[in-house]
Amino acid sequence: MKSISKWLLRIAGWKLGPLGDNVPKCVICVAPHTSNWDFVIGKLFYASIGRIACFLIKKEWFVFPFNLIFGSMGGIPVDRNKKTSVTDQMAEEFARRETFHLAITPEGTRKKTPEWKRGFYFIAQKANVPIMLAYIDYQKKEVGIKKLFYPTGDVDADIDAIRSCYNGITACHPANFVEA
Repeated sequence: MKSISKWLLRIAGWKLGPLGDNVPKCVICVAPHTSNWDFVIGKLFYASIGRIACFLIKKEWFVFPFNLIFGSMGGIPVDRNKKTSVTDQMAEEFARRETFHLAITPEGTRKKTPEWKRGFYFIAQKANVPIMLAYIDYQKKEVGIKKLFYPTGDVDADIDAIRSCYNGITACHPANFVEA
């Protein structure tokens, strides 16, 4: 899969940026997110560097035959009606696994969003794992990893610091991405 993913990215004109440290567990903050293509490019990038990233999906989508497709791609069904929060569910998932990379788009939508959702941060904090800052730059046609970020507990300052790492990155639909 690694070679095929690299080849697909290359023929589409994409190049790999920095690869970052390969840690056993992390939450991957993926931004900007303004297009459905972000998922495809992100999955190809991560596969091309030999890593597997999981993602959250509503449990309602996890029915036959979609469960086979999404499950094989790393989809994790989330039951929003469960008494435990998604943060708690994902912290439990991190505790169960030896290696686990969970990709989350903090914008939560492809539309223009001035405020980011903070769930990715709280999941990383509760699971005691770093946040990998991944980006997709459509102007440069480059996808990569900026760095690992370790939550300090100062949510507002940390979110501001994380968001500032994405300044200068060009989204697929730039008008829908709000820089810090």
